[in-house]
Amino acid sequence: MSLPRYVAALDQGTTSTRCMLFDREGRMVSLAQREHHQHYPRAGWVEHDPLEIWDIVCRVMPEALADAGASVDQVVGLGITNQRETTVVWDRHTGRPVHNAIVWQDTRSSAVLPAIAADMPEAEIQARSGLPLVTYCSGPKVRWLLDSSPSLRSRAERGDLLFGTMDSWLVWNLTGGVSGGVHVTDVTNASRTMLMNLHTLDWDPDLLAAMRVPRAMLPEIRPTVSSFGTTVAPVDGIPLTAVIGDQQASLFGQAGFDRGDAKCTFGTGGFLLLNTGTSPVRSQHGLITTVAHAMEGEPAAYALEGSIAVAGSLVQWFRDSLGLIRSAAEIETQALTVADNGGCYVVPAFTGLYAPHWEPDARGVIVGLTSYVTKAHLCRAVLEATAWQTREVIDAMNADASAPLTRLAVDGGMTADNLLMQTIADFLDIPVVRPMVAETVSRGAAYAAGLGAGYWPDRQVLRRHWRRAAEWR
Repeated sequence: MSLPRYVAALDQGTTSTRCMLFDREGRMVSLAQREHHQHYPRAGWVEHDPLEIWDIVCRVMPEALADAGASVDQVVGLGITNQRETTVVWDRHTGRPVHNAIVWQDTRSSAVLPAIAADMPEAEIQARSGLPLVTYCSGPKVRWLLDSSPSLRSRAERGDLLFGTMDSWLVWNLTGGVSGGVHVTDVTNASRTMLMNLHTLDWDPDLLAAMRVPRAMLPEIRPTVSSFGTTVAPVDGIPLTAVIGDQQASLFGQAGFDRGDAKCTFGTGGFLLLNTGTSPVRSQHGLITTVAHAMEGEPAAYALEGSIAVAGSLVQWFRDSLGLIRSAAEIETQALTVADNGGCYVVPAFTGLYAPHWEPDARGVIVGLTSYVTKAHLCRAVLEATAWQTREVIDAMNADASAPLTRLAVDGGMTADNLLMQTIADFLDIPVVRPMVAETVSRGAAYAAGLGAGYWPDRQVLRRHWRRAAEWR
């Protein structure tokens, strides 16, 4: 009797890293996960330690195999998905980062935005990259880092330093690091750097000049589903068959393969993606144009994206920094004890406002406080903050798209909150649907890896795996 075969997903997120194995029906058979530290050196600065994250990868991959009772030979392909704009620069000779990773939420690069705009008008940057000139993206983060030290810039220009988003850092280490590691990225992650041209799907020389990022630092861009090498560490011999940014992986995991498919992931932030087909749609209402996925030998699929910086992290702040609740689940319990928010609203602009406003200097406010407002009203206002931000993004998306959304597929940890999901359905006035597997990011990476490895013959098979678990009207 032949042994079962699996696909693996390595999901490197903002707060944790997990490795999961999936079977041919798309069911998860094992999971190993560990959190990493968040570093806040000053207000608006957010960092991760890339070496800590790599150490976690070295632990969770063997754990996931052991949990499934599987050998390396039973894993036909590995897909990597990752927090996207988080920026790592490391020495190609020693393998050591020159600085902590600068996280996507970090706003320090606001200092270099005027200089970038002086070299290239913001409208031209957006026309080429699909991205507004904001701190969110990787290009300004690299510019800030190289500007902070003349020695770093000279090392980068000599080709001694490598830049990448978290996928590139992991692939390089997985495939050998200083001993022949592959320096690559995929189109979905490259489309978040502000350095790639959306039309050519290659690094844009004029954007590189405006950001002052040396070409020698940059990884090779490959299709999402293609060959990225074979693992050497922490386990030897697994083909790397897909790399995809986390929100695009979520769309893939929701079987959002076709034009008009949309999903919203509610995790640390909130991310709404609408597949727009094989032509990029330039937003007129504050959204990002990005790459949804690219299969080797096929035209790329594009998407419109609305990014919300603070969603689940607002609940975390309410719990950890204010101490008003003991667990994330308690926020729903408290909110259900009152009929409304008591006139209180929260705008969680902790690191500025993302789509559709793009105001990096905005800061959070709580308004409408009276002596009538209780902790329960505040809990309800915290949940409504995510719902109102979702409504703003949907309004922008409907204005940009040729047809308004008629339903919204959702996933992520916050979808366990029934009150939040019902509130979103009420605010949007369309059905909100959650699949059986709410954690679709890892599943999307596994789907892409399985297609790349020939584990599944086509996307139609994957579409049949999608099952509805809940619907709010």
